[in-house]
Amino acid sequence: MADIDIRVTGRAGRITLTRPQALNAMSYDMCMAIDAALRNWREDDEVALVIFDAEGDKAFCAGGDIAELYDTGTRGDYSYGRTFWRDEYRMNAMIFEYPKPVVSFLQGFTMGGGVGIGCHGSHRVVGESSKIAMPECGIGLVPDVGGTLMLALAPGRLGEYLGCTAGRMGPDDAIHAGFADLYIPQADWPGLIEMLEASGDPEMLKTHAQTPPEGELRRLQTEIDAHFGGETLGDILTALRSAGGEFSTKILASLGRNSPLSMACTVEMLHRLRGPSLNIRKALELEYRYTYRSMEKGDFLEGIRAQIIDKDRNPRWQFSDMNVPAVAVSAMLQPLGAKALTFEEENT
Repeated sequence: MADIDIRVTGRAGRITLTRPQALNAMSYDMCMAIDAALRNWREDDEVALVIFDAEGDKAFCAGGDIAELYDTGTRGDYSYGRTFWRDEYRMNAMIFEYPKPVVSFLQGFTMGGGVGIGCHGSHRVVGESSKIAMPECGIGLVPDVGGTLMLALAPGRLGEYLGCTAGRMGPDDAIHAGFADLYIPQADWPGLIEMLEASGDPEMLKTHAQTPPEGELRRLQTEIDAHFGGETLGDILTALRSAGGEFSTKILASLGRNSPLSMACTVEMLHRLRGPSLNIRKALELEYRYTYRSMEKGDFLEGIRAQIIDKDRNPRWQFSDMNVPAVAVSAMLQPLGAKALTFEEENT
């Protein structure tokens, strides 16, 4: 496939995204190719580890390829999107639960669907250009591909902050928030990949890791926790509006660009997920409840129209006054019954 290069080199299963002109956006066919490769290598004793990387300087993977989602959804066909998300989420879970080391090299933008393949492995490497984000609320979705798991586990209330604002994390921020493990200068990556192919041992990466330049999240942690500690989006907005000051003004402007329904659901999802029973499958199953309904009842199609298709940057969101009733959140997140996301391989 022209968009992805899958092969075995030495001890390593190699998956390289090869559509840099599209910022390595993830198509359904790419997703299924990764799924098949991971299943094959899981049983192959010659493959000691899996390496994800990508061509181009600008992005590891800037998200999912949403053109087909929009085209089918606007014609009233929601089945394509539901199938895409279902199969993508199953693949995300496989990476998280993989019995062999999974190493990812995350240059440039790693967003949305890119997080789903790049940030669930055992050794997640970032470099000077890395910018990681979950920007889904800006297009009427919620952080998905297992992103809610990492947001729920992030220190303090970083999860609500990153999920609702779509804030971009540099290398230090990504490590602090739990989206990455190691900072290694990008000039070293080709040589390290060759060593991984030869040895099959990812532990050698740690000897090459350096301390990244300090990001902003560590410095802002206390302020973020104070403003994003409420139970609902309304609580967060009240805290920000009453605080005043440069930080609150900037954050309110950021929140004002995103779907109120998406942000309200994001806050609710993180509150539901936090606790001892949190796991990747629970997070993905909850995310799928939203994405399953996102075209028919959510703001997804309008978000894509405004941001990608017409590019007028003027989406007509539901609940544009930011007052999202609890019943609307519940409606998006209620169980799907027989349509619920499952992970049994015989159903894939």
